[in-house]
Amino acid sequence: MDALGHVNNVMYIDYFQIGRGYYMNQASKTWDWFKHMFVIANISCNYIKEIKLDVKHPRIGVRISKMGSKSFEIEYAIVSEGENRELILHAIGTSTQVMIDMKEKKTIELPSWMREEITSYEPEL
Repeated sequence: MDALGHVNNVMYIDYFQIGRGYYMNQASKTWDWFKHMFVIANISCNYIKEIKLDVKHPRIGVRISKMGSKSFEIEYAIVSEGENRELILHAIGTSTQVMIDMKEKKTIELPSWMREEITSYEPEL
């Protein structure tokens, strides 16, 4: 919480990062954070409604929305539960990830196994 009594805006990017980590482990069973890596080329957040201390059941939705040859885009939505259990939208965002070779520190193509696992997990992709 910041001096205004709500979650500070920089924390939303941390929430995106946490969601992205869980997502990659769920969507790709082959993914290994010690072998495969990407860098963030771009990240954005649109703040819609502040998150205060009394927010109920906050959570983040994550999905891959686009895949290129060397990069992919993730979309995020931070929501909570309001009166009568309706969802309250707090923020939406996107990030662009670029695959890299950890040893060479150069961009690489998305591995075919990753593309297959993601499209299996995200059938509308």
